[in-house]
Amino acid sequence: MTETRLIFGFHAVTARLRGAPDSVREIYVDAARSDRRSADFLKLAAARNVRVMTVDSKRLDGMTGNARHQGVAASVAPLKLATHIDDVLEALTEPVLLLILDGVTDPHNLGACLRVADAMGVHAVIAPKDRAVGINATVAKVASGAAETVPYLAVTNLARTMRELKDRNIWITGADEHASVDLFHAKLDGARALALGAEGEGMRRLTRENCDELVRIPMLGSVESLNVSVSAGICLAEARRQRAML
Repeated sequence: MTETRLIFGFHAVTARLRGAPDSVREIYVDAARSDRRSADFLKLAAARNVRVMTVDSKRLDGMTGNARHQGVAASVAPLKLATHIDDVLEALTEPVLLLILDGVTDPHNLGACLRVADAMGVHAVIAPKDRAVGINATVAKVASGAAETVPYLAVTNLARTMRELKDRNIWITGADEHASVDLFHAKLDGARALALGAEGEGMRRLTRENCDELVRIPMLGSVESLNVSVSAGICLAEARRQRAML
C-alpha cells in the first residue's frame, strides 16, 4: 500500500494541489465552511480531480491533533525530494546555497525557516536527526508549501556533515551574536552554507567550531535576539543580494 501522510491548512494543501495534484489522495473539508475561500478551494480540487469529503470539525480536530487546520486537511503521498547532499549538488547549475539549522525544535520555527529558504532559493536545508523537530504536519502547514519544494536533509552527525561540505569546497558561515564581523561586511557569495542555531542557545559548540567563519547580525534597536527564521531570512537575503551583484 502506498505510504501517505496528513497535511492541513489552506496554504499547505493548496500548494500541493497546484504543484503535485497526483500525490493528493483525499481531501477533508469542514462541512460548516461556506465562505469564498472554501468555495475557491473546492473549485481547485475539482479541477484537479481530487476526491473531497465533507466532515465535521471534530473529526478534523481528531485527525490533526487539535491543530489549527483552518477546516481543511488532505491525505497525500510523500514527494520525492533529494535525500542526500550529492543528489542536490548534481542537479545544480549555480553555486549551491544551503541552510544549516542546529537545535531547532519548534515546528513553527522550522516551518517558517523552510518558507524563507524557498523564497530565497535555498537548495537544501540540513539539520541533525537529534535535537530537531523534523518534518511533521504542523511544519508543513507553517511552511505553506515549502516543505514540498525544499529538500530537508536530516543527518546523523551534523559536525561530520559540515566537514564533508567543506571537502566539497562549500564555505560555511555561521551566525553568532558574539562574532567580530558583522553580516553586511562578510563575503557570502559562491558555494555557501549558512548555519544558525535556535534562539537563545544558538549553535552547539561542535557546530560553531566547524564553521569557516562567524558573523553577527547588527542589532540596532533594543531587542537582544531574533527568532531563527527571521535571522535566516536576513542572512539568506544578504547572500542573495551579493550573488546578484556579481
